[in-house]
Amino acid sequence: MKKLTALLVLLFAFQGFSQELTGEQLLEKAIQYHDPNGNWETFNGTLKVTMETPKNPNRDSEIKINLPEEYFYVKASRGENTTEYTVDKGNCTISFNGKTATEAEKKEHKLNCERANLYKNYYTYLYGLPMKLKDNGTIIYSKVERKRFKGKDYLVLKATYKKEVGKDTWYFYFNPKTYAMEVYQFFKDKPNSGEYILLSDEETINGIKMPKNRAWYYNKNDGYLGTDILSSK
Repeated sequence: MKKLTALLVLLFAFQGFSQELTGEQLLEKAIQYHDPNGNWETFNGTLKVTMETPKNPNRDSEIKINLPEEYFYVKASRGENTTEYTVDKGNCTISFNGKTATEAEKKEHKLNCERANLYKNYYTYLYGLPMKLKDNGTIIYSKVERKRFKGKDYLVLKATYKKEVGKDTWYFYFNPKTYAMEVYQFFKDKPNSGEYILLSDEETINGIKMPKNRAWYYNKNDGYLGTDILSSK
């Protein structure tokens, strides 16, 4: 009976705590955990990411992000081919296997500046979380929910975006003790759409704690998509 009473007290205390925190307050605590010195705004560094996907060779990427200079570069190698995209203050250049890509190579391998900007936004957003949730156009919901996911309890923050920014609905799962971001999940307009991403281990780059491993799964059936593995070396 004593154990049951203690469990109920702990449960209600946790629920009360999650209700007391607003979405903005939870976000600030998460940012304080991941970027305690506010380094993201002036981030200038290199990330190395290996993408592992079922039945495909690994894709090894070297990514350079310089936010003050509005510079992004990614060099990705898979099998025999290497592609390089540079976006420098909005200007895009594309290389294929060490040389400027020809029009024929661009067409055959689907190389274009739209994809270059997609990579820029993808890597800057995901490795800039949770700090990127402070960007203009992000709508942070005030209510913080308590949710059990994959056997663990989390404080969950909901975010949507203005129409000109994005259409997906995102949920960010934070450790209730440390405020570390451990899961994020997004849904599209259709039922059972979207994916969830499990985060494990950390790499500290330029004073920012970033998830080392990001494992992607479908929401609809838990189907495994792949894992991104981050390294600073």
